[in-house]
Amino acid sequence: MAELTHIDEQGQARMVDVGEKPTTHRIAKAQGFISMRKETLDLVLSGGHKKGDVLAVARVSGILAAKKAPEMIPLCHTIQLTKVEIDLQPNTTTHVIRCIGITETYGQTGVEIEAFLAVQTALLTVYDMCKAVDRGMVISDVCLISKLGGESGSWLREGHDN
Repeated sequence: MAELTHIDEQGQARMVDVGEKPTTHRIAKAQGFISMRKETLDLVLSGGHKKGDVLAVARVSGILAAKKAPEMIPLCHTIQLTKVEIDLQPNTTTHVIRCIGITETYGQTGVEIEAFLAVQTALLTVYDMCKAVDRGMVISDVCLISKLGGESGSWLREGHDN
């Protein structure tokens, strides 16, 4: 079994030293969902929300969150992101919005945390903008879909094609 890298020999939290690691192209893809009432999704999609374009604000919020990962996660490295993409996919049959976040860098450490933070913040933004009409929304199933690059190589969640 792999070791926890953020714990030193004395059991103390530490930031991992990535100084000797090679610079490689790294990509992470995460996803999550927010379910809501039909009327709420209809309001989002019609652009009739008083606060503005919910999906556009959520997209920008997710991008900003990815850029601020080291400010939120104490042992996360500051990295130079080369790409952050947020794709919000509404499903009018199930009244769910799927959020996919993709982060990329050429660096010495991965970008999974940035992808996770982007997805969760985008979904929280949808919740925040719509809570006045639907406090029962549920954010669920946030997970890593894939990661590419780095020493540990590629990883793909079973059942996904990346």
